[in-house]
Amino acid sequence: MKESYIEGYMARKVKEHGGLCYKFVSPGNPGVPDRIVITPNGRTIYVELKTEIGRLTKMQKWQRGELEKRGADVRILCGMDAVKEFLREVFG
Repeated sequence: MKESYIEGYMARKVKEHGGLCYKFVSPGNPGVPDRIVITPNGRTIYVELKTEIGRLTKMQKWQRGELEKRGADVRILCGMDAVKEFLREVFG
């Protein structure tokens, strides 16, 4: 399954639950997570999406570490099952 399909599915479901799912694009900062999810109660989660066999690049690992050092909730979701589990966890 393509990463773009998984990403579209997650974005639709987050919005259906009343959340926001912004595409995270930061020119000059490669490796930032794909999406910023903001729940209806204001919880913010940075999400990097991968296929079941996808791997993080060195820059993605570094960016994740920098965000986590500052207390950010960063998730790496590999495949549709991981996205569905994330949605259950976050939105019930």
